[in-house]
Amino acid sequence: MATMATSDNRGLLPAGLRDVLAPDAAHEAAIVERLLDSFARWGYRRVKPPLVEFEASLLEGAGAAMAGETFRLMDPVSQAMMGVRADMTLQIARIAASRLAAEARPLRLSYAGDVLRVRGTQLRPERQFVQVGGELIGAAGPAADTEVILMAVRALRGIGLDRLSVDLTFPTLIATLSRFLGIAGDREAAMRAALDSKDRQALAAALGGDAESRAIFLALLDATGPAGPGLALLEATGMPAEARADVDHLADVAARLGAAAPDLALTVDPVEYRGFEYHTGIGFTVYRNGSRGEIGAGGRYLAGSGFADRAIEPATGFTLFLDTVIRGLPAPQEPSRLFAPCGTPPDTVDALRREGRTVVAGLEPAGDVDAEARRLGCDAVLEDGAPRAVSPGGPAADAPE
Repeated sequence: MATMATSDNRGLLPAGLRDVLAPDAAHEAAIVERLLDSFARWGYRRVKPPLVEFEASLLEGAGAAMAGETFRLMDPVSQAMMGVRADMTLQIARIAASRLAAEARPLRLSYAGDVLRVRGTQLRPERQFVQVGGELIGAAGPAADTEVILMAVRALRGIGLDRLSVDLTFPTLIATLSRFLGIAGDREAAMRAALDSKDRQALAAALGGDAESRAIFLALLDATGPAGPGLALLEATGMPAEARADVDHLADVAARLGAAAPDLALTVDPVEYRGFEYHTGIGFTVYRNGSRGEIGAGGRYLAGSGFADRAIEPATGFTLFLDTVIRGLPAPQEPSRLFAPCGTPPDTVDALRREGRTVVAGLEPAGDVDAEARRLGCDAVLEDGAPRAVSPGGPAADAPE
């Protein structure tokens, strides 16, 4: 009978997935806790939704925007389809509308956990990554939007990230203007493609002889950049009342941020809407100069759907992407490890651990204690009740006799 050959690819993982090893795993967990602790000081209480939910609730309402990114599987118990969460924001909205429907508003919640997506992007090829964030549910004004942006920025600065900038957008603005100006169908598709690529000539061609539309949408392109001049240009552009309200809201949030954090770089991008598929108002993205990809993103949306007295309520929040956050921080260092040779009294080892030392206890007698300590990655040895540095050694010193 032939035996099956052992595969050499047992350690191979699907594209976009990876093992997180020491010391990175401990570093990641510590960063998560520091961020959540920062949110807690703003009054945000932590909740923990499940990794998998019924598809009917996970992809309901605004969640439909994440349908293309969601892994699906059959629940063998209920025979109903389930989805693996691709984003945690909408789970928090579900919790607020159901489990916490009777809680006073505005409701402040925080969370952390892994998400899994069907595919990565060019800037974020990872398909599984950790999200950490906060949601402010039941508040509609610019003060709420300002709070979540400031909280995100200050939490990031608190863990050592500098050179941060925030890009503000209003992802529904293009749809509002298109509706008012009667732009639809192939014409709207061509216009959106031109706006995506920031192509002025293609935009003018898509809008043809419509001078009013050309003036408005070209102004949107010209406004992209630093918030001060960009917002001034938008405010000087003739827009319908509904779109004007969007611009005024954006300007209000920018002014509040400028007053609270004058050293924070602010930009505006009025034509950006990708990545904000379920958002219904102001959106924002946090970047760090020198880091690949966005540090975090968030904005305004409608929370709840079909839940008794709180069917729909205004909400705003943000998600930080921990993989990008960690790339902007110094590489973690392994803590000092102390080797306690076999036979060391347990009380001695316990006392050292209570003091905060990392102690690796020997399980069997070792002829060369220093060689054993080096083999186990320890830089100190417990000798006569006190730590001492491990003596240097090399391949010859550590070779068996």
